[in-house]
Amino acid sequence: QVRLEESGGGPVQAGGSLRLSCAASGYNFRSYCMGWFRRAPGKEREGVAAIDSYNAVLYGDSVKGRFTTSRDSEKNTLYLEMNNLKPEDTAMYYCARVIGSGGYCYSGLNAGGFHYWGQGTQVTVSS
Repeated sequence: QVRLEESGGGPVQAGGSLRLSCAASGYNFRSYCMGWFRRAPGKEREGVAAIDSYNAVLYGDSVKGRFTTSRDSEKNTLYLEMNNLKPEDTAMYYCARVIGSGGYCYSGLNAGGFHYWGQGTQVTVSS
């Protein structure tokens, strides 16, 4: 059974940093593209970052240069390092896994390509 569990969210002041983690279980973590998405109140879900099995990464335009995603296959954990946070980064952050193995992020940051989702962790950035 695929399970994804996010942690690390919380309140932070603008300009600050947070590190989100996503603990994965129930499947071969190494074999799948993983992604981070967020949803702010009243807004559509937004693709934040994706990383494939070969550590190639994609970032949404709004977070480029500020956020970094990585994965540790020994710990079956996905990370999102968020720096220089802005109030507009306030959202629920979700990690997700694509449905097919093969390792590549064929769907990029399109949420439709991701089938398994965690429950989310809230990030709140105050000005």
